[in-house]
Amino acid sequence: MVNCLWCVMIVAGIIYSFFTGNVDEVSNGIVETSKSAVTLCISMTGVICMWTGLMESAENSGVARGMEKAVEPLIRFLFPDIPKEHKSRKYISANIVANILGLGWAATPAGLNAMSELKSLEEKRGSDVSCASDEMCTFMVLNMSSLQLIPVNMIAYRSQYGSGNPSDIIFPTIIATGISTAVAIIFCRIMYHMKGR
Repeated sequence: MVNCLWCVMIVAGIIYSFFTGNVDEVSNGIVETSKSAVTLCISMTGVICMWTGLMESAENSGVARGMEKAVEPLIRFLFPDIPKEHKSRKYISANIVANILGLGWAATPAGLNAMSELKSLEEKRGSDVSCASDEMCTFMVLNMSSLQLIPVNMIAYRSQYGSGNPSDIIFPTIIATGISTAVAIIFCRIMYHMKGR
């Protein structure tokens, strides 16, 4: 659906440029933005490699596991019905830690694994797996609110596009994502208690 929407917008823009006599500007814009996209991808590759390497070092040294243990009380609070030793807890913790560090590309595989494990948990419970469980919904809401302490991607984008101080975004990001995560947690707990009643 999104692909169709993009195609319609691109074709509509090109047709509009024919009627307004701006075909040259559109052609130049396509070439320039293509070059800019390639440059951005190359610069982002370096940032991703650096942070992925740091994450790998953190995992090998046990720092990542320590961070996952630090978020364990939050996991216990938000997901009281998941058994203590269930694999999904580890993946949920890894996803939260990666999001806090601004490593969305590292959070995604952990999030997919968490959802898969939560689905298998529902199958073991004999629940209807065609619908998302409470745990799945809570995890999605929490994941989408995405508390971040270090917005790596935004810092890299700001640096690429010539920001004088790319890390200025850190404090506003902490405030914005802190509020969104707090609202997400409050919402999830309200819904959990309403369902309990």
